[in-house]
Amino acid sequence: MNKKIRSEIYARLRSANPRPDTELEYGTPFELLISVILSAQATDVSVNKATDKLYAVANTPQSILHLGTSRLKGYIKTIGLFNSKAENIIKTCRILLDRHDGEVPRTREELEALPGVGRKTANVVLNTAFGEPTIAVDTHIFRVSNRTGIAKGKTPLEVEKRLTRLTPEDYRQDAHHWLILHGRYTCKARKPVCPACLIRDLCEYRPKTE
Repeated sequence: MNKKIRSEIYARLRSANPRPDTELEYGTPFELLISVILSAQATDVSVNKATDKLYAVANTPQSILHLGTSRLKGYIKTIGLFNSKAENIIKTCRILLDRHDGEVPRTREELEALPGVGRKTANVVLNTAFGEPTIAVDTHIFRVSNRTGIAKGKTPLEVEKRLTRLTPEDYRQDAHHWLILHGRYTCKARKPVCPACLIRDLCEYRPKTE
């Protein structure tokens, strides 16, 4: 795929959705961080249902620590891997208070040092909470990037690096959200909705659905 086609893809995605955002519901960088930790191997819908009740009673590192692990589990028990996620969240809250004055750090290194936070989670927080032009590669973005040809790679990190290098600067800030939403609702895993696709004529995927 050449630069002109890649730019046209992003131009169409922007035209359809000028201000894309995460579907996770949050009000502060801390709430976003916790929601993204919870979203691993879970849907945004399930996370939002849990955090709607959780954040009403505890939405700061101190208040979640006050809840304790067992009570926190009660709020997130409908989410997959809730036991380990609860333990990681409690540890993360303690680190935020001990090392960062209760604030979410703004560097990748400090974010990835938090329990339950990997590269993808750090990229989401940096991009969505702090406006950094990072691209977090989840299963949707990995699939869309390889299927369309916009940035092929064998691993999420390889795709991330290619996307970061090949995405025009003007589109880099929002590329993460456009691609994840495209993968979630149009370029689906089992059967892409090619007839409704904005970039059907630009996509390199050959066995298009009718």
